[in-house]
Amino acid sequence: MSSIAKNVAVIGAGPSGLMAAEVLAEGGAAVTVYDAMPSVARKFLMAGRGGLNLTHSEELPAFLSRYREAAPFLEAAVSAFPPQHLRDWCETLGEPTFVGSSGRVFPKSFKASPLLRAWLHRLDRQGVRLALRHRWTGWDGQGRLLFETPHGLRVVEANATVLGLGGASWPRLGSDGRWTNILANEGVAITKFRPANCGFTVAWSEIFRDRFEGQPLKGIALLFGGRIVRGEAVITREGIEGGAVYALSSELREAIAASGEATPQIALRPDLTTRDLVARLSAPRGKQSLSNVLRKSLQLSPVAIGLLQEAAINAGRQLASFGADELAALVNAVSVKLTATSGLSRAISSAGGIALDELDTAYMIKRLPGVFAAGEMLDWEAPTGGYLLQASFATGVAAGRGVLRWLNRRMG
Repeated sequence: MSSIAKNVAVIGAGPSGLMAAEVLAEGGAAVTVYDAMPSVARKFLMAGRGGLNLTHSEELPAFLSRYREAAPFLEAAVSAFPPQHLRDWCETLGEPTFVGSSGRVFPKSFKASPLLRAWLHRLDRQGVRLALRHRWTGWDGQGRLLFETPHGLRVVEANATVLGLGGASWPRLGSDGRWTNILANEGVAITKFRPANCGFTVAWSEIFRDRFEGQPLKGIALLFGGRIVRGEAVITREGIEGGAVYALSSELREAIAASGEATPQIALRPDLTTRDLVARLSAPRGKQSLSNVLRKSLQLSPVAIGLLQEAAINAGRQLASFGADELAALVNAVSVKLTATSGLSRAISSAGGIALDELDTAYMIKRLPGVFAAGEMLDWEAPTGGYLLQASFATGVAAGRGVLRWLNRRMG
């Protein structure tokens, strides 16, 4: 089959789109990647600022369970391109990976930019073309793709299209969700976007907020809905965020949607039993203040002590009025009332997008033959820890392979 008969447009230059482009180019297709932004993979680069967490090293059954209700849909794609394949792929780009103490996988450079540069160089050698500052606006009456560009309207004819347009978090980086109206007008069911891996609003007192904004709560456990997550959280001016919060964000978000609030509990010393805490708090204090006792005997940080004081005030009491038993119980069960998410623009990722039953097993949109979709624009979510990027890469691979099979059936 000639490359003319396999002219494929990939719209969206993030991980899923670029991975689909690579698979397509290796399969002999002539590929152009279109993106509205002036440079590629901006959110990918942002994710790498704190160390690029590519994937996770846990066994595949446990790995797949992280996708929860979307796991049955994603299983084939992730199993066909699992974490080890992603690590091997990085190695071919000259970016070996390592497993951190938490089981998370990172490139040894700990950065996204060297990996992206090597990847773009290889795509260029494979003949993949980039068309930047091209905002997709839909199709014309003949099924051709329409793009707004700095030079006016551009019309593109393609034998197949892969959409990798992302979700709706961090819209300034390019994933602004504008595509939802285009597909909805074609009858494609779209689940409303919601923040995922996000922070939440808490009505802190002015004193607590001013003193502890930006301070981390380390070595805590967060309890909600029968789940316990160890990690850390960060106090923000508006509320709370951080790894432990993100891990429970789906449950917390849905509880707020259902009842207007969610009240998780924070265990400040989850490694100590109530008996241990009572024993330490019952020891003679001498002339020490309560804050000094909490700091020395329980190794609580100033922000943790401030959180205890905040909880006592919310209960209409002073922390000094608590007996040892009461205080021990509070230390590992500080209730924090959350009233809203911090919003899509601040969320690490988003839930929602194209309803999964709108796609076939090859990631083609059933209502739009020849149009495939991958990545975060699909209605799945996952916790931080490498699961987001892994599924984005894997669904990009699946969509690319799906396009090649579809074209071969049609034109072979």
